[in-house]
Amino acid sequence: MEASALGPARRGRRRTRAAGSLVSRAAILLFISAFLVRVPSSVGHLVRLPRGFRLTKDSVKIVGSTHFPVKVYVMLHQKSPHVLCVTQRLRNVELIDPSFQWHGPKGKIVSVENRTAQITSTGSLVFQNFEESMSGIYTCFLEYKPTVEEIVKRLQLKYAIYAYREPHYYYQFTARYHAAPCNSIYNISFEKKLIQILSKLLLDLSCEISLLKSECHHVKMQRAGLQNELFFTFSVSSLDTEKGPKPCTDHNCEPSKRLFKAKNLIERFFNQQVEILGRRAEQLPEIYYIEGTLQMVWINRCFPGYGMNVQQHPKCPECCVICSPGSYNPRDGIHCLQCNSSLVYGAKTCL
Repeated sequence: MEASALGPARRGRRRTRAAGSLVSRAAILLFISAFLVRVPSSVGHLVRLPRGFRLTKDSVKIVGSTHFPVKVYVMLHQKSPHVLCVTQRLRNVELIDPSFQWHGPKGKIVSVENRTAQITSTGSLVFQNFEESMSGIYTCFLEYKPTVEEIVKRLQLKYAIYAYREPHYYYQFTARYHAAPCNSIYNISFEKKLIQILSKLLLDLSCEISLLKSECHHVKMQRAGLQNELFFTFSVSSLDTEKGPKPCTDHNCEPSKRLFKAKNLIERFFNQQVEILGRRAEQLPEIYYIEGTLQMVWINRCFPGYGMNVQQHPKCPECCVICSPGSYNPRDGIHCLQCNSSLVYGAKTCL
């Protein structure tokens, strides 16, 4: 028997009770539901990492072009792919007496042991710990002889190297509850209890519940008349487990997998409330979940100074790439906004 089938007739049979008692019954109902919800023995994993994060063998070593700057994407604070100082045509060709010289945004790059930017013996540029300030145009000057008898040939290869980072992605849920009168303090008490239960439910997944909005409205029902309803909006995001007391080493610690498990638990939590209400032989509590009102959306956001742009970065369409000069992102939006006065990478303001 579903909660929605109970109808206004059954609601009319509810006996009048003290508001405190009604809230207590609703809280008990939620607690029962929370303890009945457990991680299923077999849960599928939804990997929602940006496509640009999946490095292939071809992208581990990047070759240049004499016709246009080649775009290279390096995850913030990570090691970069090898940026080769050759074109695709020269990659497997013998080069006699090759000479490599790299220049970056701050001038000539000299490879010194333990430095962030290193140049290998074959002329490849590698970053060990890429920072935002390292983004920019890099140029390699290559000199070589095709054969011993031929004269020296010179090439200039340009690379546009961008820092990128994972999006701040999370689930946003909305749900509605039949409520006490909108001016009742028991709605506020119930709201706090609901968030506490959801937080406890996701504790082992290192996921955080944040209440974004809670509003009480009067809703006119065609057959049941005027009713009070609570409209909840809350988000579920993953915590940085590497900064926690227990370092995350298992593959299941990936934020996307933990978020997917959290989503399943939350859906089961609300479904469980419907099942419990349907089995009740007595009247409904004053505050209860309205079946079918739980909605969920997946949201991506970039950190300030970063944005997504599939036209400008087609090889990294779901990456939050650092904003180029001429653009900025002041908040956790998705796109870099135009700003002609911005002259740096990663601008957060338009000056």
